[in-house]
Amino acid sequence: MAAEIAGTHHEKIDGSSFPRGRAGEAILLAGRIVAVVCVFDALTSARPHERAWSIEAARAFMQDQSGDHFCPACVAAFLSGWDDMLEIHKKFADGVLITENMQHAA
Repeated sequence: MAAEIAGTHHEKIDGSSFPRGRAGEAILLAGRIVAVVCVFDALTSARPHERAWSIEAARAFMQDQSGDHFCPACVAAFLSGWDDMLEIHKKFADGVLITENMQHAA
């Protein structure tokens, strides 16, 4: 499954991307799912070359790109669990988990 995800999660649902220009259901479901969460994580994480987007801006982007970049069913599933996703996002935010683990070790 890891190989399937690695080979398909950069494909856009409309077929306008790489590595193979697959579209729709030709993109494996695992790749379509990971595309949604991978982009959301990338947008909301600070990187050396770019600031993190706000949660609201990232959510709006995901909704706007549903059907073009992302599988609409995967975006709908992601958004249907929004409150749970926010808890997970908060728990694993950059540096938070490390701090929590260090406190438990002390």
